[in-house]
Amino acid sequence: MNFRFLSPTNHGIVDYVAAIALIAAPFVLGLGSSNPMAIWISVVSGIAVIIVSAATRYRYGLFKLIPFGGHLTLDMLVATAFMLVPSLFKLEGLDAAYYYINAVVVYWVVAVTASENRQSGND
Repeated sequence: MNFRFLSPTNHGIVDYVAAIALIAAPFVLGLGSSNPMAIWISVVSGIAVIIVSAATRYRYGLFKLIPFGGHLTLDMLVATAFMLVPSLFKLEGLDAAYYYINAVVVYWVVAVTASENRQSGND
């Protein structure tokens, strides 16, 4: 059974959806009660996801500067940063949970994404 079922193309779709969610969710969820940075770290992360996605060599990349493997490495770094954000910024409650959940989701997406060398040239 192949646990890496998410193609680079579908990963790209997930990236852009995640970027929109990172920008909008802090306002929808009312984050910022323990520290206003809970809002702005998410918004800046969402903007960064758009930039990195646009620069990645996959179907939905515009500039195709970053190899897909490098993109996955950046995703892992972001997930790790999300795990550290609650401690670094003294986040509590929903603010902290938001970053822990995002970290787990990003780790999971990377774990289930097929590497580019196992995909056809169009993915």
